Amino acid sequence: MKEWWVQVGLLTVPLLAVYLHIPPPSLSPALLSWRSSGAYFTYKDQNIFYRDSTGAVGSSDIVVLLHGFPTSSYDWYKIWEGLTQRFQRVIALDFVGFGFSDKPRPHHYSIFEQASIMEGLVRHLGLHHQRINLLSHDYGDTVAQELLYRYEHNKTGSILINSLCLSNGGIFPETHYPRLIQKILKDGGLLSLIITRLMNFFFFSRGLLQYINQRKKHRERWVGALMSTSVPLHLIYGPLDPVNPHPEFLQLYKKVLPTSTVTVLDDHISHYPQLEDPTGFLNAYLNFINSF
Repeated sequence: MKEWWVQVGLLTVPLLAVYLHIPPPSLSPALLSWRSSGAYFTYKDQNIFYRDSTGAVGSSDIVVLLHGFPTSSYDWYKIWEGLTQRFQRVIALDFVGFGFSDKPRPHHYSIFEQASIMEGLVRHLGLHHQRINLLSHDYGDTVAQELLYRYEHNKTGSILINSLCLSNGGIFPETHYPRLIQKILKDGGLLSLIITRLMNFFFFSRGLLQYINQRKKHRERWVGALMSTSVPLHLIYGPLDPVNPHPEFLQLYKKVLPTSTVTVLDDHISHYPQLEDPTGFLNAYLNFINSF
C-alpha cells in the first residue's frame, strides 16, 4: 500500500507540469560538462551519444560501460576517474531512447537493437578487433547478455569479450520484480494510455518498457549465454535491491552460475551500487579484473 501511494505521488508532479506547460529544467553544470566531454556517432539514422576517455599509460585494457533503465551513461560518473587510472580506454554510451541520444517515436525498442548499437560504436571507434571488458548495470545487463550470446556464437560483427561484470539487473525474469509504474506501462490498457498521453514523457512509453517482456521471451537465449560461456564472469550486488531482492536473486544466481565470482556490498546498498557505494563498487570491479 505504501508503495502505491509513493508511485501516485511521483506521478502527480510531472502530470501537473504537463498541464501547466512548465518547460523542462535546464541541465545542471555537471550534466552540461558530461555532454561537452562526449561525442556522437550515427547508427542508421539515430544520433547516439558516447564518452571515450583515454586513461592509464602502459595499459592496453578497454572497458565498456552499459547503463540501466531509465537513466544514462551519467550513472558511471562517480567511478569514471577511478576506471581511467586502470584502463587505457573507458567508454560508455547512452542507449537510443536514453540520456543525450535520440529518442525516436513511435519506435520498436529492443535489446537486440541496443546490442547492435553497442557493436556499431565499437566499430566506429576502430576497436572491433580488440578484446573488451564489459561492465553493466540493470537494463545494461540484458544488453550484455545479448552481446555475450553473439560472441559465443561467432556472430558477424560481434564484440570480442574479455570479461563480463554484471550488477543489479533482471538477469532472471523469475526473480525480477518491476516497480508498480513499470507494470502499469508495460502491460498497456486504459490507465497506461492515459498516463503516457498526459505525461508526454518518453521514458513512460510502453515501447521502451517492453524489455521486461523480452527478458521473459528470450530467457533461454540470455541466461543460456551466461551458463555456457568461458568468459570470466563477476556479479557486484547491492543486497537491499527491491527489484532483484536478496536472498532470492543471489541464491538463484549462485545456483545457475556456480563458476561466477560474486561481490555482495554492504547491507544498506540497493539498486544503484555504483552511485550508492562508488568506492566499494570500484574496488570490487578492479579486484575482479586483476584476478585473471
